[in-house]
Amino acid sequence: MQRSILLAAFGAAAALLGGCATRPPTAAPPPPVARAPAPHRGGPRRALQFAPPVHTLAQTRIALLLPQTGPLSAAARSVRDGFLSAYYQLPPQRRPRVRIYDTAAGTPIATLIERAAHAGATVIVGPLLRADVAAATAAAEPRPPILALNFLPSGVRAPPQFFQFALSPTAEARLVAQRVLADGHRLGIAIVPNDLWGTRVLAAFSHRFAAGGGQLLATTRIDLAASDYTGPIERVLLIRQSRARLQRLEQLLGVPLAFVPRRRADLQFIFAPAPAATERMLEPQLRFYYANGVPTYSTSDAFTPNPTANQDLDGLRFLDMPWMLGDPLANAVRAVTTRAWPAGGPDRGRLFAFGFDAYHLAVALFVHGVPPSELKLNGLTGRLRIKRDGRVHRTLIWARLQGGQIKILPPK
Repeated sequence: MQRSILLAAFGAAAALLGGCATRPPTAAPPPPVARAPAPHRGGPRRALQFAPPVHTLAQTRIALLLPQTGPLSAAARSVRDGFLSAYYQLPPQRRPRVRIYDTAAGTPIATLIERAAHAGATVIVGPLLRADVAAATAAAEPRPPILALNFLPSGVRAPPQFFQFALSPTAEARLVAQRVLADGHRLGIAIVPNDLWGTRVLAAFSHRFAAGGGQLLATTRIDLAASDYTGPIERVLLIRQSRARLQRLEQLLGVPLAFVPRRRADLQFIFAPAPAATERMLEPQLRFYYANGVPTYSTSDAFTPNPTANQDLDGLRFLDMPWMLGDPLANAVRAVTTRAWPAGGPDRGRLFAFGFDAYHLAVALFVHGVPPSELKLNGLTGRLRIKRDGRVHRTLIWARLQGGQIKILPPK
């Protein structure tokens, strides 16, 4: 029988670790919060019994591997803050011990894992960088089970008791392809940034879209440092060919003609993943070049909450996590964190939600002993389940922007 982990609204930390501290202080727990379980859409909600715990929480020793220094330290702090906000839900006497290891200090990842094991760690969470996750597969056995915070590179096989959790733009691109197909679209174009991120996202989308019977009629790249995308848009929408036809007609007839250029007529959708600032410039230009009425799809990168600025994204379809779009669990946790940090506190963006869910995944897998094949978790980053390769799969929420406001779309 499948087991479903139903998360409740958890209290946030009254104080978080500073800088390079290695153990959370045993501070008083935050004020009690009404627990509002996230909805379980798979059927009626019911209380389920977990498998016998591998450890009790108080016996658990978690080694959290994150870059505490260097260029990625700010992102890592958001992950850490979310992780510890989930940790502080428990009273001090029931909390596991958490020790943070700095993966940017120059010590090899395999050595850090061995060091954590010798220090008594029963669970490893991290590392964060993809290269470090690959290096973690070389840790000597026996070692504690690992919940890595990124996916292994293609072709690198996960060893036993090695799970991977990531906010992957390529995984989102594949989900976008599935949604486009489910919406009945088979012919479209893609406009992506001219960088490595754009290349990877386009490849993931194209592969899944073609496998489902779709065809990309054309693709083009845009420079994220630019603000005028006239050239790429005209090429991919065939506006220049329309103007060329006008010139030929005027030459044949010998008189000027009143003429409005037309975009290509075989277009059913546009895939345009980009950062929010870029998307807000791109969408109005697409409408200017007669693409209004053509549905545009993007990944979560195109969305940041801003009703005024998002009016430029009217009609954009995108997918995102509950933490950004709102659901009962996300709303309850956000209310608690706002009360805990009335002056602002840590950055509570997507990486905060990622750290929050990482804590609960680790507890479900390695403390409650829920079999990976049976784990379901309604988290802040999506509905989570674990695939056979050890990767955590996220089911996200689809939305459309209308007048700058979010309109949730039904799943397909």
